Amino acid sequence: MEELYEQNAEIVYRFLYSICKNEQLAEDLTQETFLQAYKSIERFDGSCKISSWLCQIAKHLLYRHYHKTKREIPVALDGTEDLFLESSNFDGRVIAKLELMEVFKEMQKLPPAMREVIYLRITGELTFGEIGEIMGKNENWARVTFYRGKEILWKGRENKNGRKK
Repeated sequence: MEELYEQNAEIVYRFLYSICKNEQLAEDLTQETFLQAYKSIERFDGSCKISSWLCQIAKHLLYRHYHKTKREIPVALDGTEDLFLESSNFDGRVIAKLELMEVFKEMQKLPPAMREVIYLRITGELTFGEIGEIMGKNENWARVTFYRGKEILWKGRENKNGRKK
């Protein structure tokens, strides 16, 4: 179990931090993830990489934490919320927030794996190799999935605004 921890703790921590943006919470839940994995290792069936399985456990623990504390799951895109907070222009903040909401609405139309790749890349600042490992795929798959998703979102935005490429 110690070897499992050494090989995967950083991946789990970065995955959690990419979602919650809270170092202490990510550290605590990383520890809890390995405790839960130890208790249920017999349920690991080998159908995915062990790091993917651990990140799924971590995600469930984080969601349970948010549910217990009655907090919403964060949806900031790569520091975009900082722009809202720093801007003294209320109208600009409202417009930026509405645009962000539109992006998230459009992302909901994407296939789940594509949506998760985009979210991990943007919010977690993870490399394509790390994303591939978390998702049980390879780096190239993560890279292609991200760019295809980005293209779909961009085309949807152009169509909505009446622009043609």
